Amino acid sequence: MSGNTFGVLFRVTAFGESHGAALGCVIDGCPAGVPVDKAIIARELERRKPGGDAPDAAPASTTRREADEPDILSGVFEGKTLGTPIAVIIRNHDHYSGDYDALRDVYRPGHADWTWEAKFGVRDHRGGGRSSGRETVGRVAAGAVAKSFLSQYGVVIQAWSSSIAGVAAPAPGDPSFSLALAESNSLRMPAPSEALEEILAKIERLRLEGDSGGGVVTCVVRGVPPGLGEPVFDKLDARLAQAMLSLGAAKGVEFGAGFASADSQGSLLNDTPYQSAATELLTPAMAPDGVPPMSFKTNNAGGVLGGISNGMPLEFRVAFKPVPSISKKQTTIDRAGSVRELVVKGRHDVCVVPRAVPVVEAMTALVLADMFLLQWRNWQRN
Repeated sequence: MSGNTFGVLFRVTAFGESHGAALGCVIDGCPAGVPVDKAIIARELERRKPGGDAPDAAPASTTRREADEPDILSGVFEGKTLGTPIAVIIRNHDHYSGDYDALRDVYRPGHADWTWEAKFGVRDHRGGGRSSGRETVGRVAAGAVAKSFLSQYGVVIQAWSSSIAGVAAPAPGDPSFSLALAESNSLRMPAPSEALEEILAKIERLRLEGDSGGGVVTCVVRGVPPGLGEPVFDKLDARLAQAMLSLGAAKGVEFGAGFASADSQGSLLNDTPYQSAATELLTPAMAPDGVPPMSFKTNNAGGVLGGISNGMPLEFRVAFKPVPSISKKQTTIDRAGSVRELVVKGRHDVCVVPRAVPVVEAMTALVLADMFLLQWRNWQRN
């Protein structure tokens, strides 16, 4: 089975299943001297857990409770990376595999059960095996290392829930929008508590009905220098799109103005450039000779032109489908081809979006760390 390794120079191989002994990752290519310890990785894993470290309840999340304590096996000494492969393992404890015995020969609607068997001839029916959302703990652990690497260069990645179950959060520019609030509630929405009541009520209705909802995660990255991206097939936005669509429930990605661009005009959509002596978008270490420092009056491109970062903030959104594991009665077929009525048991999220926020940040960090290393050679030549 291929497809478990991501990246060119900053490479991550993830492993493990939802109900196996453990999950984790091996990071190869991380430079030496990056501050990394168990606390840095644990902090990001805590954000991915059901409810994470938010002070309120977690109405959208599964009731599965895992400690998600990372164990760094190699590649780190006295809080700094060694430049050698970094292995991180996260053990499973709170998994009830017996809840899935009835699914051994049944294909769940909306899941990868049948396609997995069609490809491999065998599958782990316990919680979806490697196609489970729990697989993302390895990505988040690796993303924590990538974030630490990027923070040395002033790169800040912030994601939040911008829509849950059909209810949108305040948009940037709205007086009630506050990124500081996004990490203070379990929905990870940048809105005051009174504005979350409609969403919480919608989630509770879905839970009582045995149903689920989808939503959108928005991500903004500040401090990205111009020049990241490897045209033609490894454009920055193409690599980010691949990273986001590799997430199990992700169904769409848009950058900047996104799909609204299709209904716009060039005269309205083009970001007008201007030269400013005060701008720090191109630092002397990164600017080729003769290239003036540049900024843009708008950011409809989402920080990417021709697949290359332009120094503006990266801005993109990821759409996530409703969780397919629902307790409503559904019709499906089993391995013998017989029609079956199915009620999925076990513990599942009502909406994956709040817990997807740190995963989106992690995958963004992995892409950018890789792009930094790929671009380093050009900066050094200049």
